[in-house]
Formats: sequence, C-alpha cells, structure tokens
Amino acid sequence: MPFFDKKIPLFLADRKNTIRQLIFTSIFALVFINLYSPFGLDTWANLLQVQLFFYSSLVIIGGLLIIAISRIIMHQVFKIKELNNLTYILWIAAEIVSLASIYVLFQYLFTTKPDDVILAFQASLKKTSLVLLFPYTLSFLYFSWVEKSKKLEELSENSKMEKPKPPAMVPFRDEKNELRFSVKTIDLLYLEAADNYVIIHYLDGNKLANFMIRNSMKNIEAGLRDFGIVRCHRSYMVNFERVKILKREQDGLVLELDSPLKRLIPISRTYVEDVMALFSVYSAQ
Repeated sequence: MPFFDKKIPLFLADRKNTIRQLIFTSIFALVFINLYSPFGLDTWANLLQVQLFFYSSLVIIGGLLIIAISRIIMHQVFKIKELNNLTYILWIAAEIVSLASIYVLFQYLFTTKPDDVILAFQASLKKTSLVLLFPYTLSFLYFSWVEKSKKLEELSENSKMEKPKPPAMVPFRDEKNELRFSVKTIDLLYLEAADNYVIIHYLDGNKLANFMIRNSMKNIEAGLRDFGIVRCHRSYMVNFERVKILKREQDGLVLELDSPLKRLIPISRTYVEDVMALFSVYSAQ
C-alpha cells in the first residue's frame, strides 16, 4: 500500500498524546519566540523582558487556541473515519498556513507594518513551520518509541504465558441465553456476523458446514474468552486452533485457516494487538 494511503498510527489520534503534544509545542514556541523574536517582537525594544514574555505568551496562546480547535475537529473526524497519512499531512499544512496568516495580521496591527504582505507571509510561513514541525516531529518520534516499547513488553509477557487449553465443546446460546448449538473446539473454524445473527462455520467430517443463531457478536464474544477464540474484525472471530498462516496482503493482515477450502479472514486495525498477543502465545509453544 502506498505511504500516503496508509492509515495514521492510532497514537496520533490519542487524546492524551494530543494534549502532551500541545504542551510541548507551547513550551518550545515560548522559548523560540523569546530567543529569536521572529514575528516582529524585536520592534518592542523598549519593553521590559517580563513584559515581552507576557506579550509573547499571548501570541502563543492565540496560536495554540487555533491548533486546539483544529485537533478537536480532527478527533471528531477520526471517530467517523480513520485518517490516512496524506490527510494528516495536509491537515498539519493547513494549521501552519492558518497560524502564519494570523501572525502576519498580528505584525500588521501591533508591530511595524510590513512593506510587502506577501514577503511577510512567506517569512512567517517559514518561521511557523519551524515552530510547529520541530516539536511535532520530536513528539511523533517519542510517541512511536513508547508505542513500540509497550508492544515489545506485551509480547514478552505474552510469550511467557501458557497456551490455553479450551474445553472439548464450544456452546453457543441465542439472545435469550438458550443453548442452541455445540461443536467440538477443534472443528470450529470461525464466526461471522450477519445483521442480528451470527453464522458459525465449522467442519462436519471433511466438509464445511454452518449454523446460524440469533444473537450479536458482542454477546457471543463475552462467552468465548476461554476457548482460544479471538475477535479479529468487526464481523469475524476465529478459532486460533485452526489458524495456519498469518500474512500481510495488499489490504492488510489476514489469517488463513486450516480448512478444506482456502479461507482468508481479515484483521482490522482495532483488533491487531489482541490477535498478535494471542498469536505470540501460540507461536511460542
């Protein structure tokens, strides 16, 4: 998959990470502006250092307010649809252009009026890019490192776990909690959501068979925690005893099941960590 079409890492949409990034960006901007006075603040030479610090803080607060509003909107959009790398890059570019425009307006109103607004905007664009991109890049690298360290730690802990020994039969109940179907654990392949029903795919001898019950995948999932059956997609759960191959296709990670007919089950981003954790347990045995 091309880089620009890939989904952004989930840690970039995390609310706590966004707050940390804003705090770090504000501290960096405050130091940068007071050291280099990039937006015409050097024309206030008659101000005391404390006064200059106060006014520069107001400039930063105004800029961060714009970014905060931008990130609130981004979070709302992310709830509806995951963002890809191209959209995220364009979003940051829009933040930089917006702040550069505001700072040019600030110069025009409160400091020495620029002779050429276009040149002033270009200069402001360069400085704003530095003020934002430097802390954005550092925070991205830090969040990425924390995320990878967390996953390595989880994989290390999971590798020490014993492979679960599920019961011989898997019971399935309907929405009224009545037992409707049972199948040997080794014969169960996967579950598939279908509106208000769940289709149970299993082996009957050497043939593929299925059984449909009226229930939600969420309700059934809660009762299958001890059977080695894991949710890998909004519409699928798989029996890890029947997983033969985990591989990456063009559209993402998939699981290939050990069954008479080749069947590939997709893994969605939401469930990747759970699947990989269980996969490491089975692989370690």
